[in-house]
Amino acid sequence: MPTEVRPSTGEQAKQHAFTLLRQAILHGEMAPAQRLVENELAEEFGVTRASIRAALIDLEAQGLVERIRNRGSRVRVVTVEEAVAITECRMVLEGLCAAKAAVAASDEQLSDLADLGAAMTEAVAAGEPVTYSELNHTLHDKIREISGQQTAVELLERLNAQLVRHRFQLALRPGRPQQSLNEHLAMIEAIRARDPQAAEAAVRAHLTSVIDALRD
Repeated sequence: MPTEVRPSTGEQAKQHAFTLLRQAILHGEMAPAQRLVENELAEEFGVTRASIRAALIDLEAQGLVERIRNRGSRVRVVTVEEAVAITECRMVLEGLCAAKAAVAASDEQLSDLADLGAAMTEAVAAGEPVTYSELNHTLHDKIREISGQQTAVELLERLNAQLVRHRFQLALRPGRPQQSLNEHLAMIEAIRARDPQAAEAAVRAHLTSVIDALRD
């Protein structure tokens, strides 16, 4: 079979660079304030500087990169106060998704949520904060998926991308997974009870706790 050739120019090359850069930032491979040198990235990804520059502009629009006049680009540093403001916005959108999920979920989807809750409980009991953090992320994704509220989902994807560093730090804070677990189990219980008001309230209570933890 012929070897796949990566596009070096044009829209496909820009999208290729955008995807790789976004994944690197979201996975913590590029740290906040790290400089993003166009020449180096172009060589690494096998695309032109123009493609890298266009990708960086798109990443800036998503709040992941900041371009500093006469100094180039770097991974954007999200302050605690910015993280709090983003979480306040999440509270409204995540609450909406949870309320809709409580109404829309199938029996199979409710069973999946229960399984996630059990896995999260097991991860906390085993002292595995990284596993718990991954399951936490999966749970929120699942609730958004069940909700069917695509506009909210798209907005949340952009907001959550900016919080990766803070969320990871919270997950590793001693005692935080134990507290967070009870909040997530309350969300699952409310959705499984098909109670949209309780589901939204549980999400708001959880994210209020997240804000308190961010400020601590």
